Amino acid sequence: MLEKDIKAQLNQYLELLENDIVLKVSAGEDKVSNDILDLINEIASMSSKISVEETKLERTPSFSVNRVGEDTGIVFAGIPLGHEFTSLVLALLQVSGRAPKVDQSIIDQVKNISGEYHFETFVSLSCHNCPDVVQALNIMSVLNPNITHTMIDGAINRDEAERRNVRAVPAVFLNGEFWNGGRITIQEILAKLGEGPKAEDFADRDPYDVLVVGGGPAGSSAAIYAARKGIRTGIVAERFGGQIMDTLSIENFISVKATEGPKLAQALEEHVKDYNIDVMDLQRAKRLEKNELFEIELENGAVLKSKSIIISTGARWRNVNVPGEEEFKNKGVAYCPHCDGPLYEGKNVAVIGGGNSGIEAAIDLAGIVKHVTVLEFAPELKADSVLQKRLYSLPNATVITNAATKEITGSDNVNGLTYTDRETGEDHHVELEGVFVQIGLIPNTDWLEGTVERNRMGEIIVDKSGATSMPGVFAAGDCTDSAYNQIIISMGSGATASLGAFDYLIRN
Repeated sequence: MLEKDIKAQLNQYLELLENDIVLKVSAGEDKVSNDILDLINEIASMSSKISVEETKLERTPSFSVNRVGEDTGIVFAGIPLGHEFTSLVLALLQVSGRAPKVDQSIIDQVKNISGEYHFETFVSLSCHNCPDVVQALNIMSVLNPNITHTMIDGAINRDEAERRNVRAVPAVFLNGEFWNGGRITIQEILAKLGEGPKAEDFADRDPYDVLVVGGGPAGSSAAIYAARKGIRTGIVAERFGGQIMDTLSIENFISVKATEGPKLAQALEEHVKDYNIDVMDLQRAKRLEKNELFEIELENGAVLKSKSIIISTGARWRNVNVPGEEEFKNKGVAYCPHCDGPLYEGKNVAVIGGGNSGIEAAIDLAGIVKHVTVLEFAPELKADSVLQKRLYSLPNATVITNAATKEITGSDNVNGLTYTDRETGEDHHVELEGVFVQIGLIPNTDWLEGTVERNRMGEIIVDKSGATSMPGVFAAGDCTDSAYNQIIISMGSGATASLGAFDYLIRN
């Protein structure tokens, strides 16, 4: 079942197994069950430390990964190939006794969790965010006997996904109730369970020379450049990696022919941690103030002080801001066609936005869904002509221009969209089951109201050194008025802002 090169790679990993493990399989007579049996038996044939037992689990088909004589609570209800193949490999290694690659402080926090936690994560194999969630919850299951986790392939378990109103992945359920939608790291899981860092954990930190706010490409670059100058550097980030965590394919990062956002984010974090940089992850900045030193107040109440500041808080998906959007998020309103598209197989969906991202989304979705309708506010699409030509060639795609989205409708889930024809003023309703929003980005600068100068779009205005209107405060990346939003440009601007901050420190 496994391709030759994947099998060769897996064989190398299986040599790292430390103790015997048991794969318990619950199979029926269907094709998926047969495929799971083929996969499990093929894996078992590659290592004498793996045995297979047939059993009855909560879902059929499925299989669990266990220590001998002990159920670890890690279950795969589906075939973990595609993006989830790494999740399977790591589960095999970690259940066998190989330590997970997380900080000891996180391991201690997980082990100290009390109470029963039964997690279930609905995924699609094309989702690039899902493996991070699956792997995090699997690690927690390995470390704590009170925690279990089941990965559920929504495409295979479609009836259950429908019954539980899963309209976007990853969708995490805890003890039977919906708990979280979207990517979430092990640190974020701990924080949500009440195990994350508190304000008092930051109380004894000395002032920084440079404090970077934001952990995306710009922030990572800025922190590394500052640390290389030998000055005290800190980086506080709501989510390390930033927006690239939501980016599937990256093919324009010079010298790297192709990669994926989460992989690049991991490489950025590893590079940052090679230096003497105080990394404070999962912390959101709330306020910037200048007293004797600059002060950054965090959402948890902690206050960090620094001689200079670099703001690199990036941007987020722009919302349509119409009735129904917020109410139906993860219930028919989605933002990632790669992740959530497979859940809408055979259904009617809409894409709001006629730029490159919107048209690319529509083309991808057209290969899965019954019909896709593109709504563009302007009189014509803004996407590249080659993309438009491809879209118009598809038999199950419709384009509506001059369309102002008015409302996303539904009851438990989305059932339609109302738009206004901007030429005639007439309202029209389209019946559908999913809406994908692709209308660009908005900078994460709301928390800076009344401090640094911003333009009408909320972007921080900077000069050629990355300096803002407040001396000692610099900015870089997608939160600024940079002409273009690209990863490589953000990294360069991060380096520029860091050099600018260092020059400011020397002169002041």
